[in-house]
Amino acid sequence: MNALLPLLQFCVEAVADANRSIELDPAMAKAYFRKGLACIKLEEYETAKVALETGASLAPSDSRFTNMIKECEDRIAGCPKWYSYGLIALYASLSHLEESGSLPSQLPDKAPMSTVSPPGVKSLDETVRPANNVKPMDDMNQVKFAQSAKPKYRFRHEYYQKPDEVVVTIFAKGVPGKCVTVDFGEQILSVSIDVPGEDMYHFQPRLFGKIVPAKCRYDVLSTKVEIRLAKADAIFWASLEFSRENTVLQKINVTSGAGSQRPTYPSSKPRRVDWDKLEAQVKKEEKDEKLDGDAALNKFFREIYRDADEDTRRAMKKSFVESNGTVLSTNWKEVGAKKVEGSAPDGMEMRKWEY
Repeated sequence: MNALLPLLQFCVEAVADANRSIELDPAMAKAYFRKGLACIKLEEYETAKVALETGASLAPSDSRFTNMIKECEDRIAGCPKWYSYGLIALYASLSHLEESGSLPSQLPDKAPMSTVSPPGVKSLDETVRPANNVKPMDDMNQVKFAQSAKPKYRFRHEYYQKPDEVVVTIFAKGVPGKCVTVDFGEQILSVSIDVPGEDMYHFQPRLFGKIVPAKCRYDVLSTKVEIRLAKADAIFWASLEFSRENTVLQKINVTSGAGSQRPTYPSSKPRRVDWDKLEAQVKKEEKDEKLDGDAALNKFFREIYRDADEDTRRAMKKSFVESNGTVLSTNWKEVGAKKVEGSAPDGMEMRKWEY
């Protein structure tokens, strides 16, 4: 029984939130839709139908109301009237027993069962005969109460977060944008995908933290629906959906002047390194380095190229490439108007390589 309380309490709280929204704005169609959806989960089909019909009159173009009203009518036709208040009464009874501390942790092994039948319905004792040759169940196969399980959605979804927003991705491939409806509440996200010829998809979680609806947005892409939720507070979300077991709010440290700070890098050393100072020191050492032979010559040419103007650099590139690395000129006026021929060193002969 304890497992039923969180689910029932969540639905009852959703109805209460919707009623408060209706009091503030009686013309809010979203509030009537959310109230109807929560009442359906509570199996309050007649109450849900009234709320959905009111919402449909406020938003005639929204097909969700028509589908949900039809579902309520089918449910009402399929169950007796005395059943419509069953879960609310059960929730009130369980809450009272839990508060008084008289709710048993488990059922007794053997206890007489008594039933109260509604008016016009025969007692179960009168209509059901005892079964014969029924063996008692062992301890491993005892009946367990159904625990509240998360609903199974037709489309897979996932999320990731940043300091200021949470990005929810619903992998709905090839869904037209006109079939997707996304609504944002203070702490509720409502996503509906109504594709003709398919069952309607509903995803309406109560979010871990509050959001700013005016700053939230969504995009319908070819392979997914991407929803960006703007956080009202810079806190870390332990999960996408609200859970009473995980309500510790952790502030995210965001420094306003982070752009003016120097970048820091992870290191196992206890002291921090000033990388800008280290870079300047390396450049100074390279400049003051004393080299010999070809290394000194190459360094000399690199310095000339680095400090030269654009014409000098063009002359150096053209002469070096066209002469196959045998001539290096810095005079663009001399080499710019003609092809630079190769010049072999003394004692050597220039030859053209044949492919």
